[in-house]
Amino acid sequence: MWGELEETQILLDLAIEESDDDALQEVSDLTKSHDKSIDQFSLDLLLDGPDDSKNAIVSINAGAGGTEAQDWAEMLFRMYSRWIERRGFKFEMIDFQPGDEAGIKGATFTASGENAFGYLKSEIGVHRLVRISPFNASGKRHTSFASVFVYPELDAEIVVDIDEKDLRIDVFRASGAGGQHVNKTSSAVRITHLPSGIVVQCQQEKSQHRNKDLAMKVLKARLYQQEQKKQDEKMQELHDSKEDIAWGSQIRSYVLHPYQMVKDHRINLDVGNVNDVLDGGIDPFIEGVLLAKK
Repeated sequence: MWGELEETQILLDLAIEESDDDALQEVSDLTKSHDKSIDQFSLDLLLDGPDDSKNAIVSINAGAGGTEAQDWAEMLFRMYSRWIERRGFKFEMIDFQPGDEAGIKGATFTASGENAFGYLKSEIGVHRLVRISPFNASGKRHTSFASVFVYPELDAEIVVDIDEKDLRIDVFRASGAGGQHVNKTSSAVRITHLPSGIVVQCQQEKSQHRNKDLAMKVLKARLYQQEQKKQDEKMQELHDSKEDIAWGSQIRSYVLHPYQMVKDHRINLDVGNVNDVLDGGIDPFIEGVLLAKK
């Protein structure tokens, strides 16, 4: 980085000396690129948590409200999918449950990339949508809710002890689109961890064995995160603010009517370009939360 800055400075000196407009434009472009690199480097320094560097397991669930909430959950699913694509991260679907009429009841997927969990952990919480309902002929304004949970994907060397007798494993036929196969074999797997009550399932793979492996991965991540949360709660008792452990609190509102605005309630940040946010442009919120916590 320092070498590139020195080279840019030399180019600037030559451009001024020779009154070279093209060289000055090149210096301007290089400076913008350096600014982005420095900003990214500064942001990466904030991601110093024990799990921040890990891949993320993201789970989206529709709130109460039937089709409205399920449609909103699918909008959030697309938003995070686009964010993963923009970042150049790898996306892998674990579980996808279609809605009754539209949207989705829930979805679980992984985002694999540098500091994926460190970035996406700021998205944990309840997301609120306000809009004119496309499913109501009266054209009334409607409020929908969906929850987002994010867990770190555990490395192979991290051991989470799970006693087989604490598990109930059910197999069933996968639902939703997927060809004839999903209707003929019981390849989907649901695992219930009896002591904690945690239930995970996977039905995206054709192999029952592969679905079980993926479901166990999610279960281990959730048990690990549950233990981390207990430790966080103990630490939080030493502070006045409980923001870090308010996992179920409303964190952001997406208003499409009567005006267009996305507001993050934790940092009081408003963004007017709702379409860009829903297309994956959530970096201002992620970065704002990271900076605020530091």
